[in-house]
Amino acid sequence: MDAPRYRTRAESFDVAVLEAYAPILHSYPEQLANLDIAVDTVPRMRLRADMTVLPDEIVADGPVPLGRVIPAGVDPQGRPTRARLVLFRMPVEQRCASPQERDELLTGILTALVAQYLNLDPRDIDPGFQF
Repeated sequence: MDAPRYRTRAESFDVAVLEAYAPILHSYPEQLANLDIAVDTVPRMRLRADMTVLPDEIVADGPVPLGRVIPAGVDPQGRPTRARLVLFRMPVEQRCASPQERDELLTGILTALVAQYLNLDPRDIDPGFQF
């Protein structure tokens, strides 16, 4: 009998992100075919301290970013880049007391980010959406 494989918190979070994203991807496979998903430990963006409203491409809890949409573009070497959704592990985990709570929060964040990317209302993706 094999022992269960140990997963770090970061690995468990990555798996939870993919599991939360799978039903959305299944519903919009063609529209999301060129979209990448990434996880960063903490937000690495420059936000002004006086910002009271964050840009639409950022999903946040108050002033704390939980995820963002990065549009397709061009890297410093002139190569095209794909659009990507980035979720921030530490801010998400700090808001959750259980894996179930984390999974629900991830579903909400991903729904909001995909809706922003596809220019849809989040309720079009998930009729029960609340964030």
